[in-house]
Amino acid sequence: MTTTAATDADGSGAHPRFAEALRALGLDDVLARTRKFPDATRTAAEAAAAIGCELSQICKSLIFAADGVPVLVLMDGASRVDVERVREELGAGRVTRADAGVVRETTGYAIGGVPPFGHRTRTRVLADRSLLAHDVVWAAAGTPHTVFPIEPKALVTHAAADLVDVREQTA
Repeated sequence: MTTTAATDADGSGAHPRFAEALRALGLDDVLARTRKFPDATRTAAEAAAAIGCELSQICKSLIFAADGVPVLVLMDGASRVDVERVREELGAGRVTRADAGVVRETTGYAIGGVPPFGHRTRTRVLADRSLLAHDVVWAAAGTPHTVFPIEPKALVTHAAADLVDVREQTA
């Protein structure tokens, strides 16, 4: 698949709030590399297929509720989050997947387009170490049709994330 010309003001295809966050962080070069696709990149598999990269090179931005408080977990696209490990990492009593309303209220974005930073509210961020296995990872740019490439260490830094091991372990 090929990218399409963006119809937004800066031509990146990124959500305006996310584009502003990139500019504020001095990441105009990342904004220039944002890609918009005609078909949705809502899931990690859709994004990897559109980009032509490995599933593990996709960075999923997932919102959970830890004792009712939203927390963002950044996970590689080939892995699943181990909720029990997140609970232990946070010292929480209970961790559950946040519903679509909480995701939008917390981040300002819909599920399938949540970027790793540039959110409406400040939340705690956990980034799984598996993201560091690649030179570049791709994450949502605020819409279900846009993605951007970033070096994993820069992603962790700009998301103000704690680097953790919270992915499910396969037997």
